Amino acid sequence: MLVTPPMTMMDFFRKSEGVWFSQRTVHRFDSAGDESGESNLIIKVLDADDRRVLEICKEQGADPLLVSGGASFQWQGNLSEKAPDPNYEAILVDIPNPQNPRAGKFLRNKGYVEGIPVIGVYHFADDGVLTIETEYERNQGQERCWFVTDNFRVRVSTVKIVNGVNLMTYCSERRCVSPVMLEELIEQNHQRSSSIQ
Repeated sequence: MLVTPPMTMMDFFRKSEGVWFSQRTVHRFDSAGDESGESNLIIKVLDADDRRVLEICKEQGADPLLVSGGASFQWQGNLSEKAPDPNYEAILVDIPNPQNPRAGKFLRNKGYVEGIPVIGVYHFADDGVLTIETEYERNQGQERCWFVTDNFRVRVSTVKIVNGVNLMTYCSERRCVSPVMLEELIEQNHQRSSSIQ
C-alpha cells in the first residue's frame, strides 16, 4: 500500500515515471462515438535544464529560473510493438508556487482537449489528490488524479463547453512491471517468506 502520497508536482512526476497500462472509459454528452479503450502511458521525468523544458519556457514567455522540472507523457496503443509516435506526446513544465509547493501552474506544449500550448493550475489536497484546471480557447478541463498504491492510480476528468459538461472520463492505470522490477519483487517475496518460517 502507498504510505505517503506525492504532495508536489515533481514528486508526482517521479512517482509516475514508467510505463502504465491505462483503461479508459469515456462518456460523451453529444452524439460522438465511443472513445473508451486501452493504451500504454509512458512517463519520463525531465530536468529543469532539459532542452524541451527550456524551449517551452521560451515559447510561452516563462522564466526558466522559476521551473522545478517537467515530464514527458506519451500515449501508445496497448498492443503496439512500434516506437511511440511523437505526435502523441505532451511535455509538462512545472512552475511551483514559491509560498506553497503543493500548488502552482504548469506549461504544456500541447493540450489534452485542444492541441495548442496551454497553461494549467494545480493543487494537492491534504489527502494527496491532485486537481488540475486548464482553460482552453473553447473549453475548460478539470482532472483529478491520485495513487491508490505505488503501482495503481486513478484519473477522472471533465471537459466543459459553454453549455455545460461535454465529456467525462475515468481511467484506471496499473504500472507495467519491468524485468528488473519483477526480479526485485520476487526477491522481496523470498525474503518475506523466509522471515516467516
